[in-house]
Amino acid sequence: MRNAGFGALAGLAGGLVFGTVMVGIGFLPTVAAIGRTESTVVGFAVHLLIAATIGAIFGALMARQHELLFWGLAYGVLWWFLGPLTLLPILLGDPVAWDVATARELIPSLLGHLAYGAATAAVLALLSRRERQFKPGLLVRASIAGLLVAPVLGLGRNGLIVGALVGASHAVIFGDAREGTGPALIRGTAFGFVWWVLAAVTISPLLDGRGLAWTPAAVRTAVAELPGYVLLGAGAALLICWLNGLTRAVFSDDVRHALEGRLAGGRVISIWHGVIAGLAGGVIFTAVMVAVGFLPNVASLVGSDSAVVGLVLHLLISQVVGVTYAVFFRRRSFDPASGIGWGVSYGFLWWVLGNLTLLPALLGVAPQWSAAALAVSFPSLVGHLAYGAVLGLVYQRLEERIGPWHLTRSEATAVRAAARHEQALSAAPALWSLITCVALLLPILVA
Repeated sequence: MRNAGFGALAGLAGGLVFGTVMVGIGFLPTVAAIGRTESTVVGFAVHLLIAATIGAIFGALMARQHELLFWGLAYGVLWWFLGPLTLLPILLGDPVAWDVATARELIPSLLGHLAYGAATAAVLALLSRRERQFKPGLLVRASIAGLLVAPVLGLGRNGLIVGALVGASHAVIFGDAREGTGPALIRGTAFGFVWWVLAAVTISPLLDGRGLAWTPAAVRTAVAELPGYVLLGAGAALLICWLNGLTRAVFSDDVRHALEGRLAGGRVISIWHGVIAGLAGGVIFTAVMVAVGFLPNVASLVGSDSAVVGLVLHLLISQVVGVTYAVFFRRRSFDPASGIGWGVSYGFLWWVLGNLTLLPALLGVAPQWSAAALAVSFPSLVGHLAYGAVLGLVYQRLEERIGPWHLTRSEATAVRAAARHEQALSAAPALWSLITCVALLLPILVA
């Protein structure tokens, strides 16, 4: 009850944030129609009641979670689907609105639900006094990481400011997570999406005098900046993780973290697992590439237009990506669900990094970041998600077969179960869910 009460208060705070958006987009009369009236006052009261109710549910569900931001964002997306797309039409006597056209009209509501989720999570964290691990030195390292990544992406002078802010906010919100390179990359990918909504979709139009430009057309224009923010978030998180690890290695004499958590075999075996898992994912991805006729484009990397050459090159690239997955995510997946979660998220990142950025650069053209290019590349996104799912699942199953030499099978199972429980209490499942939602929402954002 205590957690539900905190959640209700946090939901009210989130509802006030969302309410200002609903006033701007004129959505309150629609909510008021639930009570058979068109009064905006009644609509606002109903909105706050709903916000407090689902906030109480959020507080009760999140009682044991260590982090709340990404859970709040995923919760907001969930209620956007359950609310305006499903329950609201039913309550008004209409059919559910599960089509792209209706979802596109409700993009302002989607952004409002994201704001609600973020605000609710922030207030709940303050009310429940979650433990923080922030250190001043971390703020400096994280800001430097953001500054170093921004010029690589060609974001210009404003990009340097945004890069520093992304790094600094990462340090303030997450502290020193000590989660490993792979999870840090995925966290950064999701955090880049958050900053795209905050900076490109919200703050930039306000500074330009356009007001809160959350219209479908304005969001479609801003989608061209989404890949850059995703890569900025992932790159900054990667550097922060490495800088923090280097700092601990240089200035700490505590070696316990280097010896604990040995849940799998040696690194060489892990790399071979990555090769096999990458090849398995590449075979699945091949079906998509054949269907859309993309193999000749891959072959053009070596000056050929042969589909056979493209297939060979595609499978080689799949294995290389599999090896990077093995390096970054070793000992990070403890069951098939976590393997698929990390794999799908990594597949999304590689769609942005590979298909939209590196492949065009290697072919001598600019990165394909426009809304039209993202729409055309959607089949490739599906292929990358399928590749990632198979990659993560196969790698997890292979890794689970190789246990540490100093543990019996039962001991290794117990250690893995404890690690799986700890991961479930972290932001990892929320990261997988949020990135999957972003991938599935892209057709709506670029429609």
